[in-house]
Amino acid sequence: MKRKRIWVGLSAIVGLLAFFFILIFFIGQYVSGPGSSTFAFGDKIAVVEIRGLITQSTVVIEELHRYADDESIKAIILRIDSPGGGVGPSQEIYSEVMKIRTNKKKKIITSMGSVAASGGYYIASGSDLIVANPGTITGSIGVLMEFTNIEELFKKIGIKGVVLKSGEHKDIGSPFREMTPAEKKLIQSVINNVHQQFIQAVAEGRKMEYSRVAQVADGRILTGEQAKQLGLVDQLGNLQDAIDTAAKMVGIEGKPIVLYPKKRFSLLELLIEGITEAVLKTLSEKGFQLNYRLDF
Repeated sequence: MKRKRIWVGLSAIVGLLAFFFILIFFIGQYVSGPGSSTFAFGDKIAVVEIRGLITQSTVVIEELHRYADDESIKAIILRIDSPGGGVGPSQEIYSEVMKIRTNKKKKIITSMGSVAASGGYYIASGSDLIVANPGTITGSIGVLMEFTNIEELFKKIGIKGVVLKSGEHKDIGSPFREMTPAEKKLIQSVINNVHQQFIQAVAEGRKMEYSRVAQVADGRILTGEQAKQLGLVDQLGNLQDAIDTAAKMVGIEGKPIVLYPKKRFSLLELLIEGITEAVLKTLSEKGFQLNYRLDF
């Protein structure tokens, strides 16, 4: 009787352990996306997505660090589908990409989706290799800063704006008055400097001459095919082509294990991100933020 109880207890423990590992396996399948498992053994390739307006860098940088420190991850794919966004976030992600290439000796390949322009291209230029679809909209190497002047509207409806300031240029870009020539010159100097930073980053990331990049850094958009002809893209292809190329670059034989981005299932997180993006987009459109952004 005692022996029977021991066997029943052991069977229950084994069953619970089996259930636990099966549960972990299915969670890994769900979180990492179709066709991949975080718990799989062997050399892997990780995909990091950069989608929509680039308003923050924290999430992307955290993912990059996690994969950079994982010895089983042999290459990272940046899947970019973005028209660009804020200067700061774009520069921060680019900087981390360059650090990983240099310090971790880990290959980073960019796969461009429907659009990877302005800040999206800024980030892509830091990778080892760029793969774009022939029809991908890319390029747009430039800086945008927009202002709105509602002075005439206020005059018509009898509203007068009053601004108190501590310095001559503290209300530069105010919607209540016309910008002075001196202020326009000042803003233009800031834009020119950030534009030069963009060109320099592309030149360093792509190992191109500054003058060669500057020739096409007038804000023009390009197709993936045109960008390849100009040396801004390395090869044409889709995400799978980028994965296959990455596998060859790091010596993975056969079909590589691919870790896709985690699925987002937090309603609160998505809501907060949506509100934040909407607010930042509104502010940028009112001229309060420098942008590496494609503007149709």
